[in-house]
Amino acid sequence: MRGLKPQLVVSNEAIVQMPPPPSSLPKDGKTEWRRVVPDLIARKVLTDTDLGSLEAYCTAIAGVRETARLITRQGRIVKSPAGPKAHPAVRMQLAYLESARRFAAELGLTPYARQRAAGAPPPGADDDWA
Repeated sequence: MRGLKPQLVVSNEAIVQMPPPPSSLPKDGKTEWRRVVPDLIARKVLTDTDLGSLEAYCTAIAGVRETARLITRQGRIVKSPAGPKAHPAVRMQLAYLESARRFAAELGLTPYARQRAAGAPPPGADDDWA
């Protein structure tokens, strides 16, 4: 996502109790849900309308972990009739990582996004260079 990102703000409609993870999430997704939701609730930035993005983020993280296990078991390189090639899970893992990164930024789960929400200048922003 390019351009100016929307500012995360404390919401009067913020969720105050942890909702259960959706039953459709894989085990790794539910684990991630339980890991990040308490932080989002504490910062009062999670609302009902964010739950879809949160679910998508947790699904992407589950995909990252699933493909990581597959790659660990089978290796990054596989044999093919044309010779060695990258395991198909490598490409899938990269797509999951990119999705997770984007949703994490939207939800304020990255250090940069948290700094921006707190109103601090982004890393590397130095008035001496202006």
